[in-house]
Amino acid sequence: MTETDPLLLQNFVPYLLNQAAEATSLDFQKYYKANYGMLRTEWRVLFHLGRYGSLTAKEICSRANIHKTKVSRAVVALEARRFLTRTEVAHDRRHEMLSLTPKGRAAFDDLVQEAKRYNTRLLSAFTEDERATVQRFLIRMADKA
Repeated sequence: MTETDPLLLQNFVPYLLNQAAEATSLDFQKYYKANYGMLRTEWRVLFHLGRYGSLTAKEICSRANIHKTKVSRAVVALEARRFLTRTEVAHDRRHEMLSLTPKGRAAFDDLVQEAKRYNTRLLSAFTEDERATVQRFLIRMADKA
């Protein structure tokens, strides 16, 4: 491609990555939305609490790279459905520790199993070498950005 060649959107890597991410994310969202009434950010907050244990909203924002307003809304929604509880941090009352309830833990465990099944189905069209290459490529792309 030279400087005068037009940029074809269908060949622009950020566009392709976004299209793939959006398509696969929306496809997986069907499961957690239908079964738990969750939106994408709620699933991500639930995942971080299930994977890493009790965290503050600020820690989730940092780990998941999600804006604090979105995390706050997700926490309110998850708390309303009794998937998580908030506990004031004794030494700093400005913060709360977020923890999964037994109902939240059960949802997390189910969603992890479904995510594993989804991932397996998604990658089933690729050979073992291609799967490894795709994963390495995506990790490197994320690290470079």
